Parts: sequence; structure tokens; C-alpha cells
Amino acid sequence: MIVRPKTHWFRTLLIWRGSIVRAILPQLILVLLISSLVTWAHGRINGYPVPLTAIPFTLLGVSIALFLGFRNNASYDRYWEGRRLWGTMLNVTRSLARQSQSLVHLERHDPRMLEFLGLIAATIHGLKHQLRNTDPGPDYERYLTPERCEELKCMRLKPAVITVYIGRWIAARRKEGQIGEFTAAMMDQTTGILSDTIGGCERIANTPLPFAYSIMVHRTVYLYCLLLPFGLVSSIGPMTPILSVLIAYTFLALEALAQEIEDPFGTEDNDLALGYMSWSIEQSIREMCGEPTSPAPTPIREWVLL
Repeated sequence: MIVRPKTHWFRTLLIWRGSIVRAILPQLILVLLISSLVTWAHGRINGYPVPLTAIPFTLLGVSIALFLGFRNNASYDRYWEGRRLWGTMLNVTRSLARQSQSLVHLERHDPRMLEFLGLIAATIHGLKHQLRNTDPGPDYERYLTPERCEELKCMRLKPAVITVYIGRWIAARRKEGQIGEFTAAMMDQTTGILSDTIGGCERIANTPLPFAYSIMVHRTVYLYCLLLPFGLVSSIGPMTPILSVLIAYTFLALEALAQEIEDPFGTEDNDLALGYMSWSIEQSIREMCGEPTSPAPTPIREWVLL
């Protein structure tokens, strides 16, 4: 996730790091080369003129803009829903931490209370790893017992299994008399919301936009950008390369940005900063439980939190 501070409008024009230009630069160079060749050949191929004007590109450009707008809206909806789900994750884990501190009759630093805190932290970091297809082993070793770490190795949906551990912890405290029946039911309900949040993130990660729609927009944008110089050269002449690259930048950048945020849980510049958010959630519940916190993780790339 890009975390640049606000800059002057002119400096914003020159920003490179975190810009989608890096992803589409080869395509822009290709459009520049083709449009330069078309301008040099006066719109002819092997001596024969290509009968294209700017009129069909004007009509087609409006249609492509509508399709790209729809695709970007669909991708941004997924991005924003992912951010809302992680906001819900923060609220739910805080509620579990608060309930454990105020409703469970255990000392703050009791090993059983630290076990509960570890289960919450393991759920948060485990979901991050599941969504990014990375190894959760080191995080699990920090928060869970060796027996549970070994048990989770053969599990596919590990965060969902950890919510079962949380439910067992609540049942154990109910059996030992540390919490009452009503309190146990309330904490189990909060755990259910946590499970729903995990399921919502899994739904986004496992359900991409329809491939046929994505490939249709992709092909149309590229054909439009590559044929555009033939429609412009007869009317604007030497300015064809400049205008072709400018229009191509608009369409290609929108298409590339939609692809990037379609999966909001990745590690690209404009994806959600799951690493930072999971750290932030853990520190929040640690403060509520009176446990020591750790320093913020350093961004891996300048201006970008992962």
C-alpha cells in the first residue's frame, strides 16, 4: 500500500515509485514505436494506405471507457470490501481481548490468558499468510504450542481451525468456572463474527472476476491502442506518436490498475498492507491486555507498506 505524503502538484506529475507507469512502460514504448513508424510511412503498409479515420476510434473509445469504468468499479469494490473486512477484524479481536480482560476471572498475566492472546494473534497473522500463500510457520511457532503447530501443518484453512481452538478455550474456562454461561455465549458469538470475517476474505481471494470479461477488455484495449495511429496520422500528422502514447497511457493504466487491485491481498504497490495491518491489530490487543508491544515493521520498499 502506497503511503506517500501529499506533495506539490508538479512533483506529483513526476512521481515514479508507486506509479502504474512502471507496469505498462514496455507497452507504451511499443505504442510509441508503432505510431512513429506509421507517421513515417504516412499511414501506409507496403505502399497501400490503411483506410482508417479518427471517427471509429472516437466511438470505440467511448465504449472502452465504459467497460474500463465498470471493470475498475468491480475491482475497487473488491479492494474496499477487503479493507472493510480487515477493519472488522480489528474490531472483533479488540472485543475478544476486552471480554477476556473484563469478563474472565483470571489474572492478566496468567498463562491461560496469554494462551488466549496468542490464539488471537495467530488467527490474524495466519489469515495474512493464507491470503498471500506464504508460510505461516514462524508466526505460529511464536504464538501456539508445538502440538498445535504440528496439528496445523496438515490443515488447509488454518485460521478457521484456530477459531475452533478459541472456542475450546472458552469452553474450558466455562467448565473451570472462570466465566458464566451467558458470558461464554457472548464470547462465542464474537468468535462467530471473527469466523465470518475470515470467510469473507476467503470469498474475495477465491473468486476472481470472470476471466472471459477480463480477456475481452484486455484484447480490446490493446487492439485499440495499436491501431489508433492509423486513424490519427491523416489528421494530426507528426503529433500522432505523442497523442497515441497519451491515449494509450490512459487506457492501459486503467486496465493495469484494475488487474492490480482485483486481488487486494497481494504484495503489489496498490494492494492492502496486510503485513502492517496484522502487526497493528496485534499491538492494539497487546496494549489492551497490558502486554509489551514491538516496534513497527520497516517498509520493504520506499513509500510502500507490505
